[in-house]
Amino acid sequence: MTTTGRKNRRSGRKEKLAQRAAPVAVNPCPPGQPGGHYTPLSDAECRAIYDTALRLLDDLGMGEVPQALRDQLVSQGARVSGDRVQLPPALVEAAIAAAPSSFTLYGRDPSRSIRVGDDRVHFGTGGAAVQVLDLDTGDYRPTTLRDLYDFTRLQDGLDNVSWFTRCCVAGDMPDEWTLDVNTVFALLKGTTKPVATSFTLAEHVAPIIEMVEMADGAGSFARNPWIKAHISPVISPMRYGEDAVEVTLECIRRGIPMSCITAAQSGATAPATLAGFLAQSLAETLASLVMVHVYQPGYPMVFSNWPLVIDLRTGAFCGGGGEISVMNAASAQLINGLGLVSGVASSMTDAKALDAQYGMEKGISAMAAGLAGGNLIYESAGMTASLLGASFEAFLLDNEMLAHIYRALRGVEVTEDTLGYDAIVEAVTGEGHFLGGAQTMAAMERDYFYPDLADRDAPITWSEKGRKQAWQRANARVRDILSQPDPGYLDSTAERAIRARFDIRLDAS
Repeated sequence: MTTTGRKNRRSGRKEKLAQRAAPVAVNPCPPGQPGGHYTPLSDAECRAIYDTALRLLDDLGMGEVPQALRDQLVSQGARVSGDRVQLPPALVEAAIAAAPSSFTLYGRDPSRSIRVGDDRVHFGTGGAAVQVLDLDTGDYRPTTLRDLYDFTRLQDGLDNVSWFTRCCVAGDMPDEWTLDVNTVFALLKGTTKPVATSFTLAEHVAPIIEMVEMADGAGSFARNPWIKAHISPVISPMRYGEDAVEVTLECIRRGIPMSCITAAQSGATAPATLAGFLAQSLAETLASLVMVHVYQPGYPMVFSNWPLVIDLRTGAFCGGGGEISVMNAASAQLINGLGLVSGVASSMTDAKALDAQYGMEKGISAMAAGLAGGNLIYESAGMTASLLGASFEAFLLDNEMLAHIYRALRGVEVTEDTLGYDAIVEAVTGEGHFLGGAQTMAAMERDYFYPDLADRDAPITWSEKGRKQAWQRANARVRDILSQPDPGYLDSTAERAIRARFDIRLDAS
């Protein structure tokens, strides 16, 4: 009888161990968690920065305003003062009031669309790396179109990367047109997530949308605009860029949602003081919003104010550190406080290798941006070397880092059930532990994230398994993913037609 009881207990223990080892059915930390818990600025400080931005736009105004935009601005209340155009507070605040507080970023597969804005946090990619950390040699080399396509395929299966902005420039393309069209072709072929790209010139927009509709059908993009344009229509300090303004207007005509990006640099194109920097860069991004507003009020625009930092001793860009982390967090706070859809940046490490510096700089800046409530947080996966480099292994490791951040944002749910008074009493008066208890098993499925690449083995077990570091495990996983066949997102008939119509340089697969 005693022996039978021991067998039953052993059997029950095996079942509990098997249950704990089974894959978690529910993701405990999906994208879209609420942010806004970290507020580096007080309400009074936010107001002072905003008031200074309004004053800059009203008194100093914007320079190098293209004539068509100048006329449009003046028709809605702007003033011309010499060679500058002054934007009065009433016009700026009308643009803010008309702008949406949230909208949908569409995926080519509608089920992968995301709702952005309000307090939702989504991490995605960005960048224009010109070098890639080679999977075989571990050295940096120039980026190619094939690299871009492989990055696109790789991130397609990463749950915590909500959208994909091309992370590297296809340096083997001979000219700007070939670059733009092949970049979008790689996105079209490699993923069905929401994506973003840039258009070098306005005349590139229409034929590229034509290519997209060759794949998805006439009129399909208007119904499901799954490409977002990244544009920098304002050049710091305080002037418009003519080519980018023309691209913006063409995107509005074609119904392409956009991120209007300000990327000033401290002590170079913006003040070295953090407050002064935030005031100027806020003014500049508001100038982008006003530009969009005077043509089409309420147009879906991500208010992308990305403060960038330089090392004032050398002039080199610094992607990682406390200053860039707090400034992007403060930028998110300012934008969200205006009720706009916020875009900021994180994870722009200066590390060249996937080392301790890499992990420290990425973790600090991504957590700060997430806690501050950035709606779309760019550069958050894959980037290295102060945005000059991109790494396949980093994509997988950063995806896991982002899961931990989403879990932190989710916070602690306090209910009668989670407080667990009865479970505590039962454990204390019963078996003396919580292992295998009903509440523990429920929490295991609901509350805990289990990393795939991070190592949690005991040292002796880690040693027995070959002492592999995180980048080695990620390298092996990348190779496995990229060895898989083409995902089949582009119909073969449509692909042949596109290749016949456009100069597509990606090898057929």
